[in-house]
Order: sequence, then C-alpha cells, then structure tokens
Amino acid sequence: MSQESSTAYLAKHDLERKIADAVAAALKARPANPLEFIGKYLLPKVSMEVTTVVTKPIAGQKPGTSGLRQKTRTFMGESYLQNFVQSVFDALVSEGVAVKGGTLCVSGDGRYFNSTAIQIIIKMAAAAGVTRVWCGTGGLLSTPAMSAVIRTRDPAGGAAPIGGFILSASHNPGGIDEDFGIKYNGENGGPAPEKLTDKIYKNTTTIAEYKICSGLPDVALDAPAKHKLADGFEVVVFPCVEDHVALLKKVFDFGAIKKLFERKDFSMIYDSMNGVQGPYAKAIFYGEFGAAPGSCINAEPKEDFGGHDSPSHGHADPNLTHAVELVAAMGLNKMGLPIETPKPPPSFGAAADGDADRNMIMGSKFFCSPSDSLAVIVANAQCIPWYKGGLKACARSMPTSMATDLVAKKLGIPFFEVPTGWKFFGNLMDSGSAAFPNSPSYIPFICGEESFGTGGDHVREKDGMWAVLAWLQILAAKNTDPSKPLVGVADVVMAHWAEYGRNYYARYDYDGVDKAAAEKMMAAMVAEQPKLIGTTINGMTISSADMFEYNDSVDGSISKNQGIRFMFSDGSRFVFRLSGTGVVGATIRLYLEKYTPPTGDLSLHAFDVIKPLGEIALQVSKLVEFTGRTEPSVIT
Repeated sequence: MSQESSTAYLAKHDLERKIADAVAAALKARPANPLEFIGKYLLPKVSMEVTTVVTKPIAGQKPGTSGLRQKTRTFMGESYLQNFVQSVFDALVSEGVAVKGGTLCVSGDGRYFNSTAIQIIIKMAAAAGVTRVWCGTGGLLSTPAMSAVIRTRDPAGGAAPIGGFILSASHNPGGIDEDFGIKYNGENGGPAPEKLTDKIYKNTTTIAEYKICSGLPDVALDAPAKHKLADGFEVVVFPCVEDHVALLKKVFDFGAIKKLFERKDFSMIYDSMNGVQGPYAKAIFYGEFGAAPGSCINAEPKEDFGGHDSPSHGHADPNLTHAVELVAAMGLNKMGLPIETPKPPPSFGAAADGDADRNMIMGSKFFCSPSDSLAVIVANAQCIPWYKGGLKACARSMPTSMATDLVAKKLGIPFFEVPTGWKFFGNLMDSGSAAFPNSPSYIPFICGEESFGTGGDHVREKDGMWAVLAWLQILAAKNTDPSKPLVGVADVVMAHWAEYGRNYYARYDYDGVDKAAAEKMMAAMVAEQPKLIGTTINGMTISSADMFEYNDSVDGSISKNQGIRFMFSDGSRFVFRLSGTGVVGATIRLYLEKYTPPTGDLSLHAFDVIKPLGEIALQVSKLVEFTGRTEPSVIT
C-alpha cells in the first residue's frame, strides 16, 4: 500500500469511527419517547416566529361564574377562541403576572373541540412568551385535578405555574352541536377573581390583534413525554390522574376505605357519565380499593358524553333526571321514589358530571340531597385525616339549604353564606395567606352548594371525587366491625336528621327562558318585596324579603344582585336566581326549603313537602305570566 493510499485509508476509517461514536452518544442520550427522539435529532428546527393576526371584537365574550360558555360551533368560528385567549394573556400582563418565562397548564374535560383548542392555546402561549406548557395525557384534566396540578405539581426547573386554562362547559352536553367552554384559573388553582374577569371582558371589547406561533407543530398528547419544540419552549405531557390522586391520598385514609370495600355486604356503583372522571374512577376504585368489576360504569371519556342516544342523552349532569342508569340501579325513579329492581341495589352509589367537579350521593333506594350531603360531611369531618384537628369554618352558597348552618352552630365554628360561584369560597380558603395577610385563617375548611358541588381547602375548586371519598371515609368510620350490620347512607342521613332536624328542599329549573322576560320578572319581584313583607299567602306569612348582597370579609368586595329571597315566619323560604351556566336564553332557578325539627315527621318525600311552597312562589313571581312556562325543565 502506497503512502498516499495508506493516509486515505486511515482518514476514511477515522471519519467512520467519529460518526459511529457520535451516533452512539446520541443513542445513549436519546429520550425514551421515540417521538421526542425524532423531534430532537431527525427533524428540522421549527419556527418560533410570532405571527400577529388582525382581528376585531366579538360580542358576548363576558365570562360568567364558570368562565365563557357558548355553542361549540361558535368557539370554532374565526378568531372566537383566539380573541378570548389573547384577552386573558393581556389581562394577566396588565396585572403584573409573569407570563413571559412562565409555566402554564392547559387541559379539559375531553368534549368535542378539546384537542384542537389545546393546540391553538399552546401556540398562543408560545407567542405570549410562556416557556413551558403542561398538559394531562389525552388533553384531559378534571376541573379539581387542574387545581391540584397548579397547586401541587413539582414544577420542572423550579418554575411554579402562573395558572391554567380549563376547557370545559361542566355539566352541559358536549358535541359539535352542543356546548364548549373555557375559563382561567390563577396561581392559587382557583377561578380568576372578578377583578381579572372584568379586565378580560373589557379586553374582548377592544381587541385588535392576537399573536400566535403558527409554525409550531401540533403536540402528541396521547402519552407522557417532554416535547422540546424550540429553544426556550417545551410542552410537558404528564399522566392526567397522578397529581389529583396523590393529593387525595393525603386527605383521606385510603387503607380504612379499602377495608370497607373488603366487606362482603358492601358494594358500590360509580357513574362517570362518559366525562373526564373515568380515568380517575378506575385508578381509585379499581387500583386503590379493589372494587368489584363493573363498579365503574360509563368510565370512558367521550367527546359527546355518550350522545343523544345514551340513557343520559349526553347530558353529563349527576342528578335524578340525567344519571338514568345509576338512579335505576340504585332502585329509584327520577323523582327519587323507590322502584322494584331485578336484584338488590348496591349499598353505595355516586356519579360525576362532565368535568368531575360535581357529585351525587346515593344509598340503596335512597337519594341524599347535596344540601344534606354537605351538612353530613361537615358534622363528621373529624373522621377524615385532613380535618382530624377540627374545622375552623364552613360555608354554603346562599341558595343551598340551611342544614349546614345548624351544624356550624353546634360545632361553634364560623359560618359563611356566599353567592353562587366557587371563587367566593376560594377567598375564604386563602384567608390568612400571603394574599390576605390581614384576614384570620379559616382553614381547615369545607364548603358546598346545592348544585351538587362540594369541596374542601385541598384545592380551590369543587371536587366530585373528594365528596365521594368523604362519604366513603364516613361509612368506613361507622363500619369498623365487620360482624355488625352495614351502616349505609340512609342510616347516616336519618341519624343526622334525628339530631338536627330536616330541611326539606328542592330546586325547579326553567331552562331556555327568554332572557328579557326573565329579567322583567326578577325586577318586578324586587319592586313588590316591600309590600309583601308581613302578608299571609295560603296560610304562610312572609317575614322578610330582599335581594341578596354579599360583603366579602376577606377581600372587602361587595357582590350585589345575587338572588331574590323570601323568608317565612316558620323558617321556610324560597329563592329565585338567574343562572349563568346556560348558553341559550336564560335559566331561572327556584329554590324551595321548609324546615322540620327533630320532633316532626322526617320521613316524608321532599317534593311533596315543598309543593305548597312552590305554589306560593309561582303566585308571587308571576312566572307563568312573564315567561309562559307552566312546568319546570328539571326538578332536583
């Protein structure tokens, strides 16, 4: 071999060795996820160029108590979602929130348009200067799980999240012809305060442009992975159940609950209603407690929650009307009356709504109203490890029955009556913190509302799974001896009534009412209130009447026009309120309550007891005359 050919030969093999070494090093350092490996080593770098898109305001983008909700096709319209998201980012910047360089969480309840909306928000977050976006696998996070993630997830790189977008319309039906929604939760994990939502809305009325990194690729959300899309920007996909389940294991004694499941006389059925709760239900009831196969029904999230052909007609709302399969399995009809069943009902039943922040509790042929559920949980809170030192306060929304008031009085703890909307509870949960240093601390704290929402201070949202586990913890505490008969839901509730009395309670919903007509009805009632005080109608005397106003003792804010109240001399009352959760027309809610002391008849059916009160309410309100509606859409 010549000197020249020898040199060429060595050079060639030296180059091959260097290439081999480089490939070996790359393979050694490669991510476990093949998609990330491809993106890091084989694909060209993506563009982080920010595109500014000219737009104009779109009417009606005012967030309600649970964010912005509209028909799905409306959200899919040109610039509708983008306008709102940009308005949120602009409001956050004006409030001094460190959006640039921040970490943001984005996920939803899996309804139609969820995945597409997530990809749009990721690209807009990059344009806003966010450096890291967190997403649950499948783009899924229940509403309480989102709060848990914001509050507890170990932040990568030490950057705590600035907040998160929840893509959900809660219990409203899902599908391309149904509803979609979005709301922003802040760094405490709770819904944006009114001050911020007012700024967001103002921005939607003046917006002229939005910014987006349209050159970024869509991110695969189907498996946990870290996607580094460009220098200074990444999307982290994590298991959607891990943070929430980990937090709940700190709140409750899972070992004690598992022993309850080991009893041969205990059985349960849990209905996720094809909403986001399915993965959480299976992880907890099957994975942690060893529940029998078939205990979790409708546990696969679907974009339309099962659709119109399902028993619930795609309406993932945990109540007697819509949770058809669960209610029948527990031996009741939609009025809560017992029916014959082909086999004995399970001893415990529960359901969740689309985004899993609501709950329904049932026993064998027994329905526990949300108001009673809250009162029972507060009365028995000390059997739950998180509250073993005792509660410092509790609260309910104004329309919720006054059953919890009686418990708070006996416990000697502060009690609060707040407007509908979880953000009011959030202030009480953050009392005494750095956000409100001049307020006394009211935690540990439990709260709830009649609309099937209950929760504690572990997160800043209502938490359907928390409520179910609270009940299971109470049942576990009352069933420590397997040789004794099972103490069930009905036993616990009836013992509670025997001690505190019973607040017979029901709610009538009138959906899709002409909004102008509903507002005229409400205004007319307010005008008539002074004249009606002291009058007697159908044998019942009105002792007081007002429009509820809330003075927040934590932040000093005042919330007016929160519902019309009529109180009677025997302690009964009815309340009218316009709901902000619908997307078509207005929803009028009528709340009816009559108290019976422990010495009275506690065994009557609630709808029978409050019916005469409902007749008085319809007479006073002139609802039929104003709206033309003679029957409620739903009674719960």
